[in-house]
Amino acid sequence: MQKKKMLVICPYPEGVAPSQRLKYEQYFEYFRENGYEITVSPFMNLKFWNIVYKKGHFFEKIFWTKVGYLKRIRDLFTLRKYDVVFVTLWVTPIGLPIMENLFAWFAKSLVYDIDDLIFLGHSSTANKMIAWIKGKRKMITLMKHADHVITCTPVLDRFVRQYNSNTTDISSTINTDTYIPVNPYTNDKKIVLGWSGSHSTAKYLYLLTSVLQKLREKYDFTLLVMGDANFRMEGIEVEALSWSEKAEVPTLQRIDIGLYPLPDEPWVYGKSGLKALQYMALGIPTVAEKLGEDHANHRIIEHGVSGFLAHTEEEWINYISQLIENPDLRKSIGTAAREKVLKYYSIHANKDTYLNILNTVTEKKRKK
Repeated sequence: MQKKKMLVICPYPEGVAPSQRLKYEQYFEYFRENGYEITVSPFMNLKFWNIVYKKGHFFEKIFWTKVGYLKRIRDLFTLRKYDVVFVTLWVTPIGLPIMENLFAWFAKSLVYDIDDLIFLGHSSTANKMIAWIKGKRKMITLMKHADHVITCTPVLDRFVRQYNSNTTDISSTINTDTYIPVNPYTNDKKIVLGWSGSHSTAKYLYLLTSVLQKLREKYDFTLLVMGDANFRMEGIEVEALSWSEKAEVPTLQRIDIGLYPLPDEPWVYGKSGLKALQYMALGIPTVAEKLGEDHANHRIIEHGVSGFLAHTEEEWINYISQLIENPDLRKSIGTAAREKVLKYYSIHANKDTYLNILNTVTEKKRKK
Protein backbone atom coordinates (compact mmCIF):
# COMPACT_ATOMS: atom_id res chain seq x y z
CA MET A 1 0.00 0.00 0.00
CA GLN A 2 1.34 3.40 -1.01
CA LYS A 3 1.90 5.69 1.95
CA LYS A 4 -0.10 8.91 2.12
CA LYS A 5 1.96 11.88 3.18
CA MET A 6 0.59 14.15 5.90
CA LEU A 7 2.05 17.49 7.04
CA VAL A 8 0.96 18.73 10.47
CA ILE A 9 1.15 22.51 10.89
CA CYS A 10 0.81 23.34 14.59
CA PRO A 11 1.77 26.09 17.05
CA TYR A 12 3.64 24.02 19.64
CA PRO A 13 6.30 21.29 19.76
CA GLU A 14 5.00 17.76 19.86
CA GLY A 15 4.11 16.33 23.27
CA VAL A 16 3.87 19.50 25.38
CA ALA A 17 0.57 21.35 24.79
CA PRO A 18 -2.73 19.79 25.95
CA SER A 19 -4.56 21.27 22.95
CA GLN A 20 -2.38 19.06 20.74
CA ARG A 21 -1.28 16.05 22.74
CA LEU A 22 -4.77 15.28 24.07
CA LYS A 23 -6.37 15.83 20.70
CA TYR A 24 -4.80 14.61 17.46
CA GLU A 25 -1.19 13.85 18.54
CA GLN A 26 -2.18 10.71 20.41
CA TYR A 27 -3.61 9.27 17.17
CA PHE A 28 -0.34 9.56 15.22
CA GLU A 29 0.62 5.93 15.74
CA TYR A 30 -2.81 4.78 14.57
CA PHE A 31 -2.53 6.98 11.47
CA ARG A 32 0.89 5.50 10.72
CA GLU A 33 -0.46 1.97 11.10
CA ASN A 34 -3.10 2.86 8.53
CA GLY A 35 -0.86 4.16 5.80
CA TYR A 36 0.13 7.71 6.72
CA GLU A 37 3.64 9.11 6.76
CA ILE A 38 3.57 12.07 9.16
CA THR A 39 5.77 15.17 9.22
CA VAL A 40 5.21 17.60 12.10
CA SER A 41 6.15 21.27 11.72
CA PRO A 42 5.56 23.32 14.90
CA PHE A 43 5.81 27.12 14.76
CA MET A 44 7.63 27.10 18.12
CA ASN A 45 10.62 25.03 19.07
CA LEU A 46 11.17 23.90 22.66
CA LYS A 47 13.27 26.97 23.51
CA PHE A 48 10.43 29.25 22.43
CA TRP A 49 7.82 27.09 24.19
CA ASN A 50 9.73 27.33 27.48
CA ILE A 51 9.49 31.15 27.53
CA VAL A 52 6.38 32.00 25.52
CA TYR A 53 3.99 32.15 28.51
CA LYS A 54 6.50 33.73 30.87
CA LYS A 55 6.61 37.45 31.46
CA GLY A 56 9.54 39.25 29.89
CA HIS A 57 11.95 37.63 27.42
CA PHE A 58 10.71 40.23 24.91
CA PHE A 59 13.64 40.13 22.48
CA GLU A 60 13.91 36.34 22.65
CA LYS A 61 10.23 36.06 21.76
CA ILE A 62 10.72 38.39 18.80
CA PHE A 63 13.70 36.35 17.59
CA TRP A 64 11.91 33.00 17.83
CA THR A 65 8.80 34.45 16.21
CA LYS A 66 10.93 35.43 13.21
CA VAL A 67 12.35 31.92 13.12
CA GLY A 68 8.81 30.54 13.12
CA TYR A 69 7.85 32.71 10.15
CA LEU A 70 10.91 31.57 8.21
CA LYS A 71 9.90 27.99 8.91
CA ARG A 72 6.41 28.65 7.53
CA ILE A 73 7.87 30.16 4.33
CA ARG A 74 9.90 26.97 3.93
CA ASP A 75 6.79 24.85 4.57
CA LEU A 76 4.88 26.76 1.91
CA PHE A 77 7.24 25.51 -0.79
CA THR A 78 6.80 21.87 0.30
CA LEU A 79 2.99 21.69 0.47
CA ARG A 80 2.47 19.99 -2.87
CA LYS A 81 4.49 17.00 -1.63
CA TYR A 82 1.75 16.09 0.83
CA ASP A 83 -1.59 14.38 0.29
CA VAL A 84 -3.10 16.24 3.25
CA VAL A 85 -2.10 19.25 5.32
CA PHE A 86 -3.46 19.18 8.86
CA VAL A 87 -3.54 22.65 10.45
CA THR A 88 -4.34 23.35 14.08
CA LEU A 89 -5.31 26.81 15.40
CA TRP A 90 -3.34 28.92 12.87
CA VAL A 91 -0.48 28.82 10.40
CA THR A 92 1.15 31.96 11.83
CA PRO A 93 -0.02 33.84 14.94
CA ILE A 94 0.09 37.52 14.00
CA GLY A 95 -1.49 39.86 11.48
CA LEU A 96 -3.57 39.28 8.35
CA PRO A 97 -4.44 35.73 7.14
CA ILE A 98 -1.91 35.82 4.32
CA MET A 99 -0.21 32.53 5.13
CA GLU A 100 -3.53 30.88 5.86
CA ASN A 101 -4.81 31.80 2.41
CA LEU A 102 -1.62 30.61 0.75
CA PHE A 103 -1.63 27.28 2.58
CA ALA A 104 -5.29 26.74 1.70
CA TRP A 105 -4.54 27.54 -1.96
CA PHE A 106 -1.49 25.29 -2.39
CA ALA A 107 -2.43 22.31 -0.20
CA LYS A 108 -3.85 19.31 -2.07
CA SER A 109 -6.30 18.86 0.80
CA LEU A 110 -6.64 20.71 4.10
CA VAL A 111 -8.04 19.57 7.44
CA TYR A 112 -8.41 22.27 10.09
CA ASP A 113 -8.50 21.36 13.80
CA ILE A 114 -9.65 24.22 16.04
CA ASP A 115 -9.54 24.04 19.83
CA ASP A 116 -11.29 26.71 21.94
CA LEU A 117 -12.95 29.94 20.80
CA ILE A 118 -9.59 31.52 20.03
CA PHE A 119 -11.08 33.93 17.51
CA LEU A 120 -12.58 35.87 20.46
CA GLY A 121 -9.10 37.25 21.08
CA HIS A 122 -8.26 35.64 24.43
CA SER A 123 -4.55 35.91 25.31
CA SER A 124 -2.25 35.09 28.20
CA THR A 125 -1.28 37.74 30.75
CA ALA A 126 2.37 37.26 29.77
CA ASN A 127 1.71 38.48 26.22
CA LYS A 128 -0.92 41.22 26.58
CA MET A 129 1.22 43.62 24.55
CA ILE A 130 0.70 41.65 21.34
CA ALA A 131 -2.96 40.75 21.87
CA TRP A 132 -4.12 43.57 19.61
CA ILE A 133 -2.08 42.35 16.64
CA LYS A 134 -3.09 38.71 16.85
CA GLY A 135 -4.76 37.52 13.66
CA LYS A 136 -8.37 36.77 14.62
CA ARG A 137 -9.39 36.45 10.96
CA LYS A 138 -6.90 33.64 10.45
CA MET A 139 -9.24 31.12 12.06
CA ILE A 140 -12.21 32.22 9.96
CA THR A 141 -10.12 31.93 6.79
CA LEU A 142 -9.11 28.37 7.64
CA MET A 143 -12.71 27.45 8.51
CA LYS A 144 -13.89 28.70 5.12
CA HIS A 145 -11.26 27.01 2.99
CA ALA A 146 -10.68 23.68 4.75
CA ASP A 147 -11.95 20.47 3.19
CA HIS A 148 -13.00 19.45 6.69
CA VAL A 149 -13.02 21.18 10.09
CA ILE A 150 -12.62 19.31 13.37
CA THR A 151 -14.16 21.12 16.33
CA CYS A 152 -14.38 20.15 20.01
CA THR A 153 -17.62 21.56 21.46
CA PRO A 154 -21.22 22.05 20.31
CA VAL A 155 -20.89 25.86 20.48
CA LEU A 156 -17.74 25.85 18.38
CA ASP A 157 -19.23 23.42 15.88
CA ARG A 158 -22.29 25.62 15.35
CA PHE A 159 -20.08 28.65 14.85
CA VAL A 160 -17.93 26.92 12.22
CA ARG A 161 -21.00 25.74 10.30
CA GLN A 162 -21.67 29.36 9.37
CA TYR A 163 -18.63 29.04 7.09
CA ASN A 164 -18.25 25.34 6.34
CA SER A 165 -20.76 22.50 6.47
CA ASN A 166 -18.06 19.82 6.60
CA THR A 167 -17.43 19.65 10.33
CA THR A 168 -17.03 16.95 12.96
CA ASP A 169 -17.23 17.61 16.70
CA ILE A 170 -14.51 15.53 18.38
CA SER A 171 -13.80 16.33 22.01
CA SER A 172 -10.40 16.15 23.60
CA THR A 173 -9.86 12.46 24.25
CA ILE A 174 -8.02 10.31 26.76
CA ASN A 175 -5.67 7.37 26.37
CA THR A 176 -7.47 4.99 28.70
CA ASP A 177 -4.63 2.47 28.34
CA THR A 178 -2.40 4.77 30.40
CA TYR A 179 -5.07 6.53 32.47
CA ILE A 180 -5.76 3.63 34.85
CA PRO A 181 -7.88 4.03 38.02
CA VAL A 182 -6.05 3.11 41.23
CA ASN A 183 -8.09 4.95 43.87
CA PRO A 184 -9.02 2.74 46.86
CA TYR A 185 -12.10 4.89 47.68
CA THR A 186 -11.53 4.86 51.43
CA ASN A 187 -11.20 7.49 54.14
CA ASP A 188 -8.15 5.80 55.68
CA LYS A 189 -5.93 8.71 54.61
CA LYS A 190 -6.24 12.46 54.25
CA ILE A 191 -8.55 13.39 51.37
CA VAL A 192 -6.91 15.01 48.35
CA LEU A 193 -8.87 17.56 46.34
CA GLY A 194 -7.17 18.10 43.00
CA TRP A 195 -6.88 20.44 40.07
CA SER A 196 -4.73 20.23 36.94
CA GLY A 197 -4.05 23.04 34.48
CA SER A 198 -1.52 25.71 33.63
CA HIS A 199 -0.21 29.05 34.89
CA SER A 200 -2.74 30.85 32.72
CA THR A 201 -5.78 28.89 33.95
CA ALA A 202 -4.81 28.60 37.62
CA LYS A 203 -6.73 31.84 38.24
CA TYR A 204 -9.95 29.85 37.82
CA LEU A 205 -9.14 27.77 40.88
CA TYR A 206 -9.24 30.96 42.98
CA LEU A 207 -12.97 31.09 42.21
CA LEU A 208 -13.25 28.36 44.87
CA THR A 209 -11.29 30.22 47.57
CA SER A 210 -14.30 30.81 49.82
CA VAL A 211 -15.66 27.31 49.16
CA LEU A 212 -12.41 25.62 50.11
CA GLN A 213 -11.84 27.84 53.15
CA LYS A 214 -15.29 26.96 54.50
CA LEU A 215 -14.74 23.26 53.81
CA ARG A 216 -11.40 23.48 55.64
CA GLU A 217 -13.26 24.48 58.81
CA LYS A 218 -14.92 21.05 58.84
CA TYR A 219 -12.62 18.70 56.92
CA ASP A 220 -8.90 17.94 56.84
CA PHE A 221 -7.76 17.80 53.23
CA THR A 222 -4.89 18.68 50.91
CA LEU A 223 -5.36 20.69 47.71
CA LEU A 224 -3.11 19.18 45.03
CA VAL A 225 -2.38 21.58 42.17
CA MET A 226 -0.50 20.39 39.09
CA GLY A 227 0.67 22.88 36.49
CA ASP A 228 1.43 25.94 38.62
CA ALA A 229 4.18 25.28 41.16
CA ASN A 230 3.72 28.74 42.66
CA PHE A 231 0.03 28.36 43.49
CA ARG A 232 -0.97 29.33 47.02
CA MET A 233 -4.32 29.83 48.74
CA GLU A 234 -4.74 31.44 52.14
CA GLY A 235 -5.77 29.02 54.87
CA ILE A 236 -5.48 25.94 52.64
CA GLU A 237 -2.83 23.22 52.70
CA VAL A 238 -1.61 23.25 49.11
CA GLU A 239 0.79 20.91 47.35
CA ALA A 240 1.68 22.70 44.10
CA LEU A 241 3.70 20.93 41.41
CA SER A 242 4.98 21.74 37.95
CA TRP A 243 3.60 19.70 35.08
CA SER A 244 5.68 17.03 33.42
CA GLU A 245 4.56 14.36 31.00
CA LYS A 246 6.17 11.60 33.05
CA ALA A 247 4.53 12.68 36.30
CA GLU A 248 1.13 13.64 34.91
CA VAL A 249 -0.81 10.41 35.37
CA PRO A 250 0.82 9.34 38.68
CA THR A 251 0.08 12.79 40.11
CA LEU A 252 -3.55 12.77 38.95
CA GLN A 253 -3.99 9.28 40.39
CA ARG A 254 -3.43 10.72 43.87
CA ILE A 255 -6.59 12.83 43.65
CA ASP A 256 -9.75 11.70 45.47
CA ILE A 257 -12.05 14.46 44.20
CA GLY A 258 -11.43 16.48 41.02
CA LEU A 259 -12.29 20.19 40.81
CA TYR A 260 -13.20 22.00 37.60
CA PRO A 261 -14.24 25.62 38.31
CA LEU A 262 -14.81 28.02 35.41
CA PRO A 263 -16.14 31.56 35.01
CA ASP A 264 -19.31 32.05 32.99
CA GLU A 265 -17.87 33.97 30.06
CA PRO A 266 -17.97 33.40 26.28
CA TRP A 267 -14.36 32.16 26.09
CA VAL A 268 -14.97 29.04 28.18
CA TYR A 269 -17.81 27.77 25.97
CA GLY A 270 -15.12 26.62 23.57
CA LYS A 271 -13.52 24.37 26.18
CA SER A 272 -14.14 20.66 25.77
CA GLY A 273 -13.99 19.78 29.47
CA LEU A 274 -10.53 18.28 29.29
CA LYS A 275 -9.76 18.54 33.01
CA ALA A 276 -12.98 16.74 33.88
CA LEU A 277 -12.25 14.03 31.32
CA GLN A 278 -8.79 13.44 32.79
CA TYR A 279 -10.20 13.00 36.29
CA MET A 280 -13.08 10.86 35.07
CA ALA A 281 -10.83 8.52 33.06
CA LEU A 282 -9.02 7.75 36.32
CA GLY A 283 -12.27 6.98 38.14
CA ILE A 284 -12.06 10.23 40.10
CA PRO A 285 -15.44 11.80 40.99
CA THR A 286 -15.54 15.35 39.66
CA VAL A 287 -17.34 18.52 40.70
CA ALA A 288 -17.48 20.92 37.76
CA GLU A 289 -18.96 24.34 37.10
CA LYS A 290 -22.57 24.26 35.95
CA LEU A 291 -22.54 26.60 32.96
CA GLY A 292 -25.17 27.07 30.24
CA GLU A 293 -26.67 24.01 28.59
CA ASP A 294 -24.40 24.57 25.57
CA HIS A 295 -21.24 23.98 27.57
CA ALA A 296 -19.44 20.66 27.14
CA ASN A 297 -19.68 19.91 30.88
CA HIS A 298 -23.34 18.98 30.38
CA ARG A 299 -22.58 16.27 27.84
CA ILE A 300 -19.56 14.95 29.74
CA ILE A 301 -21.12 14.78 33.20
CA GLU A 302 -24.50 13.31 34.01
CA HIS A 303 -25.27 15.16 37.23
CA GLY A 304 -25.40 12.84 40.24
CA VAL A 305 -24.38 9.82 38.16
CA SER A 306 -20.94 10.42 36.62
CA GLY A 307 -20.13 13.62 38.52
CA PHE A 308 -21.68 16.76 39.96
CA LEU A 309 -22.40 20.14 38.37
CA ALA A 310 -22.31 23.07 40.79
CA HIS A 311 -22.86 26.79 40.40
CA THR A 312 -23.54 28.45 43.73
CA GLU A 313 -21.15 28.39 46.66
CA GLU A 314 -23.70 26.33 48.58
CA GLU A 315 -23.82 23.71 45.80
CA TRP A 316 -20.04 23.45 45.60
CA ILE A 317 -19.78 22.96 49.37
CA ASN A 318 -22.65 20.46 49.40
CA TYR A 319 -21.36 18.19 46.64
CA ILE A 320 -17.74 18.21 47.78
CA SER A 321 -18.88 17.50 51.36
CA GLN A 322 -20.96 14.52 50.20
CA LEU A 323 -17.96 13.09 48.36
CA ILE A 324 -15.56 13.66 51.26
CA GLU A 325 -17.87 11.93 53.74
CA ASN A 326 -18.99 9.02 51.58
CA PRO A 327 -16.34 6.74 50.01
CA ASP A 328 -19.02 4.54 48.43
CA LEU A 329 -20.45 7.58 46.64
CA ARG A 330 -16.96 8.43 45.35
CA LYS A 331 -16.65 4.88 44.05
CA SER A 332 -20.02 4.79 42.29
CA ILE A 333 -19.54 8.22 40.71
CA GLY A 334 -15.94 7.42 39.74
CA THR A 335 -16.86 4.07 38.20
CA ALA A 336 -19.65 5.62 36.12
CA ALA A 337 -17.32 8.43 35.05
CA ARG A 338 -14.68 5.97 33.84
CA GLU A 339 -17.30 4.05 31.85
CA LYS A 340 -18.50 7.21 30.15
CA VAL A 341 -14.97 8.16 29.08
CA LEU A 342 -14.34 4.65 27.76
CA LYS A 343 -17.54 4.76 25.69
CA TYR A 344 -17.38 8.29 24.30
CA TYR A 345 -14.12 10.11 25.07
CA SER A 346 -11.33 7.56 24.73
CA ILE A 347 -8.86 7.17 21.88
CA HIS A 348 -10.42 3.81 21.04
CA ALA A 349 -13.87 5.40 20.72
CA ASN A 350 -12.71 8.15 18.36
CA LYS A 351 -9.72 6.89 16.37
CA ASP A 352 -11.75 5.72 13.38
CA THR A 353 -13.60 9.04 13.21
CA TYR A 354 -10.30 10.87 12.81
CA LEU A 355 -8.97 8.35 10.31
CA ASN A 356 -12.15 8.45 8.20
CA ILE A 357 -11.87 12.24 7.90
CA LEU A 358 -8.30 11.96 6.61
CA ASN A 359 -9.16 9.15 4.21
CA THR A 360 -12.18 11.00 2.85
CA VAL A 361 -10.38 14.26 2.07
CA THR A 362 -7.33 12.57 0.57
CA GLU A 363 -9.34 10.21 -1.62
CA LYS A 364 -11.58 13.03 -2.82
CA LYS A 365 -8.54 14.98 -3.99
CA ARG A 366 -7.00 11.97 -5.70
CA LYS A 367 -10.15 11.38 -7.74
CA LYS A 368 -10.20 14.93 -9.09
